[in-house]
Amino acid sequence: MNNIIQSSLLTLQKSKTLLIKLSNEELSDASVSPYYSSVGSHLRHIFDFYYCSLEFNSEGKIDLTSRKRDLTVESCCDSATDYLNKIIKKLQAVEENIKDSIIVIDDLGCGKIEMDYTYSALLSQANSHTIHHYAIIGYILDRLNITFEDSNFGYNPTTPIKEEVLLKS
Repeated sequence: MNNIIQSSLLTLQKSKTLLIKLSNEELSDASVSPYYSSVGSHLRHIFDFYYCSLEFNSEGKIDLTSRKRDLTVESCCDSATDYLNKIIKKLQAVEENIKDSIIVIDDLGCGKIEMDYTYSALLSQANSHTIHHYAIIGYILDRLNITFEDSNFGYNPTTPIKEEVLLKS
């Protein structure tokens, strides 16, 4: 299996493990300042990015501005798990296209633009984006006093981790 797909699947497995641990109430709890977002809103955002990255529009382009945004994913662990399972199946099916050149549409702040990508670059971006949101989720979990036994949750593999952080976990 391609390393980029394998890495994404490994990263997404953390979402599956987290969803098994959480209740619907914990998933949707948006009481943590300063942004008042929930674990579910971050997972939905992650899943929407992946799902969108795996869908070509009618012009054969990937439009990152037209994400699914199914809000039930933010409040229901079963809905989130179902959505995640669909993404995993789609991700496993793209291996033969991993080196393809693609056009990605996004809005970086000045309106929609089209950019040349490779599929592998887009999936690498999705994986890094997921890890970034895991760090935010880790903060939310900590403030909600929910423990999640994964010492590298929210850490990019290239980030130096202090030994004391690992020992605390």
